[in-house]
Amino acid sequence: MDGADFAPVKIGIVSVSDRASSGVYEDKGLPALQDWLTRALKNPIAFEPRLIPDEQDRISATLIELVDAGCSLVLTTGGTGPATRDVTPEATLAVAHKEMPGFGEQMRQIGLRFVPTAILSRQVAVIRERSLIVNLPGQPKSIAETLEGLKAADGSQLVPGIFAAVPYCIDLIGGPYLETHDAVCKAFRPKSALRPPRESQA
Repeated sequence: MDGADFAPVKIGIVSVSDRASSGVYEDKGLPALQDWLTRALKNPIAFEPRLIPDEQDRISATLIELVDAGCSLVLTTGGTGPATRDVTPEATLAVAHKEMPGFGEQMRQIGLRFVPTAILSRQVAVIRERSLIVNLPGQPKSIAETLEGLKAADGSQLVPGIFAAVPYCIDLIGGPYLETHDAVCKAFRPKSALRPPRESQA
């Protein structure tokens, strides 16, 4: 069974960084997002990557562009702290049709397992039209922890990652049916929203 058996999905990935976008150092956010999503999803993915500076109007315009281009999911990394140039949450809220506060609450809970400064994070998630937009942390390790959650040594889930709720959210807003590799991140759906496994479909 290959990726052609699953619904294709277009995903926007946005790294917000003054220094990386100006070439001062190599961006690590986009590769981290692309790597994790490729491992987690069974669906074939068309990525729309953007590397942009910490400018509120530019971030908002990029998010609108990606939604208009048909991205069912847009993930940003960077620009969510309390520093003067950190404006990703403001830019995201400016284009929102609905806020999804549970995502930010859970991201901070995951971060607090590692550092007390996780309370300084201001990540938000919103819906614009038929797209879910989520702000993620800036560090590759934190990106994976936030999406995947925390697991015990025996593989059991200690703290759920936010991505477990993403496929069902995208169902509800009219997007494609996303299917995950359980070993990376087991998506949760109510029984009424589950589709038959691909192996059993004639």
